[in-house]
Amino acid sequence: MTERGETRVHDWWIAHQIDRVSGAELPNAFVYAQASNSNVEYPRVSSMLLTCLERKMPLVRFAFDFRIGTRANTVLGYRFDDLPGHEGVEVRVLRNNRVIVIEDRDAIATFVAELEKAQTLYVRVRSIDGGRTAVEYPVTGAWTAIRAAFANCDMPAPAALDPGRASLPGIY
Repeated sequence: MTERGETRVHDWWIAHQIDRVSGAELPNAFVYAQASNSNVEYPRVSSMLLTCLERKMPLVRFAFDFRIGTRANTVLGYRFDDLPGHEGVEVRVLRNNRVIVIEDRDAIATFVAELEKAQTLYVRVRSIDGGRTAVEYPVTGAWTAIRAAFANCDMPAPAALDPGRASLPGIY
């Protein structure tokens, strides 16, 4: 446990914060990695956050230290380990075009089901004005991070997974 009340599990940081307004726990888990961008000379820090807003909105957030694109022309794709990748995931670009979030409940269910047993997550963001962004997150230990971040969240069951993809028993 750190000074700020965070627990470390492999490469994950699991925050244990209490909302001073509601008194409820604000669950989240995050991991860091170096991200590259075709418009930036050196790799810079990036984070992936798993959280639940108001105990009903699961959210996966990727934050970068550079512009990644705009709402109108940004496409996200990702791949866990050697599993088939996902292209054209429905996302929203936020905060000075440096943050991209997955909010679609079915997309999150699929993402989380594959994340649980993965070792690495490769994320690629392409944009006309933001260039190409790539990052590989170490996600070993995600099982614990998922349960901490989505403990009290109204999570949908994952869509039927293709053969060879992971399953996530116990959270749904």
